[in-house]
Formats: sequence, structure tokens, C-alpha cells
Amino acid sequence: MIAETSKFPVIRGHTIHVDERGFVCLNDNWRAAGFSARQTPAEWKGLPSTGLLIIAMLERHSGRSGPRNYNPASVIVTRKGKGGGVFAVVHLAIKYAEYLNAKFALEVADVFLRYKVADPTLADEVLERASPEANEWAAKRALARAGRRPFTDTLQRHGVRARMEFARCTDAVYIGLFRKTARQLKSAEGVDSNLRDAMDGVELTFVAAGEALARERIEQTNCQGAVACEAATLRSTSFLRDALEAERRDRVGAQQSLVLPR
Repeated sequence: MIAETSKFPVIRGHTIHVDERGFVCLNDNWRAAGFSARQTPAEWKGLPSTGLLIIAMLERHSGRSGPRNYNPASVIVTRKGKGGGVFAVVHLAIKYAEYLNAKFALEVADVFLRYKVADPTLADEVLERASPEANEWAAKRALARAGRRPFTDTLQRHGVRARMEFARCTDAVYIGLFRKTARQLKSAEGVDSNLRDAMDGVELTFVAAGEALARERIEQTNCQGAVACEAATLRSTSFLRDALEAERRDRVGAQQSLVLPR
């Protein structure tokens, strides 16, 4: 994905990577703090005081105290190779930052508190420093989420329950706009993952608008049940498709009218 790193927090101009478990890369913190040769994550991990911190974290995670056969890898782990380093839970990452520098630790704590609660201003600050491609990718993801959740919430309030029912209503959006189901669109585009991730900004705008119109129709006509919601969605998105096709025909006609006869 083009802008995968744009989802990570940035401290002092350095991206702080977070893995799928939520573990923070301590090596990124070390670089952001200024490359102190005697305070590397590996050295900090081996300190007796760090060992006590790790035990405390393990006890906190397990809810038990006293001598136990704990697995330190559940809170801190060292990985080798490209993208490797020492990765630890956020609490240990902040403790490591305190070991590096008190002022730096405050910066780390502030950024990760905002990161944990998904503070949108933090994402905006990151994207301000990101490339145009990263901003475009983030905008597409945000547009896909912004339209999807209100649509599915509306469906649920109006009696759509089963997973297959939600899938049929979603297909009604695609059929109405593109005359194809989600499976057919994936097959045509050679997509084997999330269909909306493969759409461009224009296509996602149409989908978001279609879901918004369908949502309004379902609410205003008080549709109840999957069949009625599916029909309402197909009707609204079909009107949108007709408008788009009319605009495109008009655009082609305008281009042709500019061509002077010989």
C-alpha cells in the first residue's frame, strides 16, 4: 500500500512503527531521541531494572502476582532482519523513553495517548508531512469509511440483520452505479482484497454519494427489512448512475461541438 507508514505516529520527524499487536518499535524511539550509543533498546532490555518492569507488566497482564512461568514475549520482543528491532507494549515504550530523556518521554507519552484514542488532529499533523500520494491514499480510506458506517447503521435500524442481507444491500449499491456485483467488479479488475481499496477517488465518491442517497430514501420512506432496503438502495443508486451517464454524454457532445468542419 502506497502510504502504509502514514498511519503511524511521528516524533521529532521520525516515524514510530507499531506492529499488528500494538507493540512499539523502541529502535525508532531511540533514533528520534538522538542516537545515544550507550542507551540502545537492546542494552536497556538487559538491565535489572527493566527486568523488574517486564515482570510488573506480565503480572498486570495476567492479573496474578508472585513467581510464575511468564512469557516475556507477550510484552516485549526482539526481532531480527529488515524492519526488526526491540518491540514493546506502549507502557514499556514510555518507560524506555524516560530512560532516554525526561523531556523526550513527555513527547512520547503525549503522542501515544493521542494515537491510542485515535485523535484525528494527530493524523492530520502526520499527513501534513506526508507525500501527495500518502494524502490521496488516506483521503480514499477516510471517504470509504465515512460513507459506509452510516449506511450499514441505517440498514440495521431498518431490519437488516444477517450478513448475507448486508451483502445484498451492498451489491445493490454497485449494481445501481456500475451494473455489476462486488464479485463481478473484483473479477473484472483482478482484485482479490478489499474492493474499495482498489477504487480510485472518483469511484469512491460515487459510492459514498450512492450510499448517502440510499440512506435518505430508506429513512424517509421507512423501509423495513432486507428486501425493501435492497430495493430502495438499487433505486437511489440507479438514479445517480443515470445522472452520471447523462453528464458524460453531454460532455462528449460538448467536445464534438468544438470540432470545426473542414
